Amino acid sequence: MISVENVSKDFGRRRVLHNLSFDVLRGEVVGLLGPNGSGKTTVMRILTGFFPPTEGKVLVDGVDLAKDPKRLKQRIGYLPERLSIYPDLRVEEFLTFVAEIREVPHSKRRFEVLDKISLCGLGSVERRLIDELSKGFLQRLGLAQALVGDPEILILDEPTTGLDPKQTMEIRELIQELGRDRTLILSTHILPEVSKVCERVLILNEGRIAAQGRPDEL
Repeated sequence: MISVENVSKDFGRRRVLHNLSFDVLRGEVVGLLGPNGSGKTTVMRILTGFFPPTEGKVLVDGVDLAKDPKRLKQRIGYLPERLSIYPDLRVEEFLTFVAEIREVPHSKRRFEVLDKISLCGLGSVERRLIDELSKGFLQRLGLAQALVGDPEILILDEPTTGLDPKQTMEIRELIQELGRDRTLILSTHILPEVSKVCERVLILNEGRIAAQGRPDEL
């Protein structure tokens, strides 16, 4: 589903990714594991087309992301580490806005928003201002906006950062459910997270793949 071929990324004179190559199969849940500063977020931003690699390319279902970015981005849902939201909107209003941006047909927009509210457990806060939400509900809202339009690929950057243990468990369970019928890439620096959620793990260190395999192998 996703092929990363010899990808490197420079910021000025500093190279932060070094010749990365890996594949993600259709329907697979893959974790990017590594300490802060290892390059995980940079990989995520390249996979989503947020910015291009300095060298190499990313193929989505065999098509170069750089050559057809709009069509391929419609197949990707992205939860960044820092979610850009409008705190003065209500949950339902924000998801409706996201549905408009993702070009969900007007006739299906209401159902789409209610479906994602239900799927992500936001029913109790759908009329609440985003500025009033707890960190756990903000993460659920982030997952909901990534799911609008039913993309085949989900890319989640540090989805449990800053959550308490109960919230972390709830988000992990939701991610496991989402990964049953989607290709999912998850970044984290927490070893138990990939052990519980991911089928395969890529360990990044200083912008290079240090190891990869199933959690039990590693």
